[in-house]
Amino acid sequence: MANRRWFRVLVFFILFFLLVLLISKTTFIFFPIIQLIGAVAFPIIGAGILYYLSKPVMHFFEKYKVPRILAIILVFLLILALGYLFVMFIWPIVRDQVMNLVNSIPSMVTMIEDFIDYWQANYTNIPDQVLSAINNFTDNLPTRIENLLNNLFGFISGFIGHVISFVASIVLIPFFLFFMLKDGDKLVPFITQVFSEKKAENIRSLLGKIDGVLSSFIQGQLIVSFVVGILLLIGYLIIDLEYALALSLFGMLTNVIPYLGPFIAVIPALLVGVFQDPMNLVWISIIMLAAQQLEGNLISPNVMGQALNLHPLTIITVILAAGSIAGFIGILFAVPFYAVLRTIIVHFYHTYVRSKKKKEDALI
Repeated sequence: MANRRWFRVLVFFILFFLLVLLISKTTFIFFPIIQLIGAVAFPIIGAGILYYLSKPVMHFFEKYKVPRILAIILVFLLILALGYLFVMFIWPIVRDQVMNLVNSIPSMVTMIEDFIDYWQANYTNIPDQVLSAINNFTDNLPTRIENLLNNLFGFISGFIGHVISFVASIVLIPFFLFFMLKDGDKLVPFITQVFSEKKAENIRSLLGKIDGVLSSFIQGQLIVSFVVGILLLIGYLIIDLEYALALSLFGMLTNVIPYLGPFIAVIPALLVGVFQDPMNLVWISIIMLAAQQLEGNLISPNVMGQALNLHPLTIITVILAAGSIAGFIGILFAVPFYAVLRTIIVHFYHTYVRSKKKKEDALI
């Protein structure tokens, strides 16, 4: 019986769940470790994102015989220059537009109430059930709009909160980033030095695949988000939409969430556009559709390629599941985490298939 496949699978799952049960009963042992990891996780993740964005720039400098330390210094200066340009020229405009948008919310609510009152006064041949539903909706309209805006701005505030945490970790991020750029190439040899040559080669192959997946996702998704934000800004400026820069920047930020991000981005633009001119509903929809068609058919395939090779339905399912488990942080990191996990499983499966085939060939 011990040689039967189903028995080995059953034993594996029993041992796995026993291990999970043991860990759940001894969480007090792992709690200090989890706290330590949580304290440095955000700076490491932030530095890791910057690492994958700045590594091509460093290699570009090194291609022209620039020493690595000097190339890293040039990368840091470039990051500081971009941050300075954003703070000096873009942030003041975005801040003013957001403040003006917040201040205009009461007038938007008043416009909605006036429109409903006018409609009720001029259309008397309406069934009582419909009038009752309209009156109920009108009475609860301020509360509904307030809840909607609270959820929307709560989402934005949550994102801003994470940005503030990122800024608070700014002291650690440059140190992590510096050593990642300086010694990143030494990580794989350090890990594989304790293994035999055959296993070391297998691990090098796996780590190379993981590095390629993370690089493709981080670089590709941020480049795609930036291009989509520029396209939205151009479209909003063409139709003379108010708060165009703030809305396009919001669209750029939310577009880092694959597939769901564009739908989140269009909500505030539609709300603002309909109060400015009802025809903006059509124009904004056309702009978003055009931007997404360009992104989906031209930009993403050329920037990200087929490195992730994930079905859209799989991505949406993973994002929704991660969001329900870990909130906004889960939504942000669901796709790269799933892509890395999938890469590991596929790699070991292929390794198992190859080793099994070699054994069968040897027996023949």
